[in-house]
Amino acid sequence: MIDPADPDQLFDLMRRHRITLKSRLGQNFMVDQSMRDAVADAAGISQDHSVLEVGAGVGTLTVALARLAARVTAVEFDRDLVPALREVVADFPNVEVVQADILRHDMHGESIVVGNIPYNLTGALIRKLLDKPPRPRRLSLVVQKEVAERWTATGGASVATVAVQVFATARIVFAIPAAAFTPQPRVDSALVILDVRDQPAVDVDDFDAFFRFVESVFQQRRKQLAGTLGRLSGEGSKQAATRLRDAGVDPERRPQTLGLAEWEAIFRSFGATGS
Repeated sequence: MIDPADPDQLFDLMRRHRITLKSRLGQNFMVDQSMRDAVADAAGISQDHSVLEVGAGVGTLTVALARLAARVTAVEFDRDLVPALREVVADFPNVEVVQADILRHDMHGESIVVGNIPYNLTGALIRKLLDKPPRPRRLSLVVQKEVAERWTATGGASVATVAVQVFATARIVFAIPAAAFTPQPRVDSALVILDVRDQPAVDVDDFDAFFRFVESVFQQRRKQLAGTLGRLSGEGSKQAATRLRDAGVDPERRPQTLGLAEWEAIFRSFGATGS
């Protein structure tokens, strides 16, 4: 049985399948078996869980997930990696390999989502996974440490923070050093667990409009809310300040200080102007 988390076995597998890694796809394979197993264990998978793995690569994490879950759907975008992936998981009948763009793949029905996520995919993937029901129960994702810190920040520190925390409670489980991967990335990573809420933390009719509004306000993140919303609404900062006070928000606040309830209140008052 092949274990791609062993560097010698990984390099042999890549040589036999003539694999050249593509930096544009963020292809960095974990070559630390204990760290790989810790990532799989942290997802809280049991034998009744159906798992979706995002960006399966050559199956480094897949084999660990397959030992824990009832079923694993391993999705990989790069066609050049799929033959190696199929070879690695050949002894696991509970693994289905799917060559697909994860953003176009039907992900409904999977209770847990696990993956090592490239930086350029994080925002779009979170929206894909969480915007519409049915949502998975849990996301267990290896991301750049900076992304993990944004997702778990107190308050609405960024658009990403708001987008994640509307749908889930997020926590960093542990950091993962760059040396755990090959080729070694320039920054460290972290494992983040997102426990998906039974109901979103804001009550709005149109999440697309809500997030467009949040993004438009964050484009002026250094400005006070009264000035930003006065410009967005076209009514001026004084009138916007009055409406903010009516919504229970200090007009001198900046967007990165707002909690989710305050974002909901501001959207209800100003949302039509930011959508």
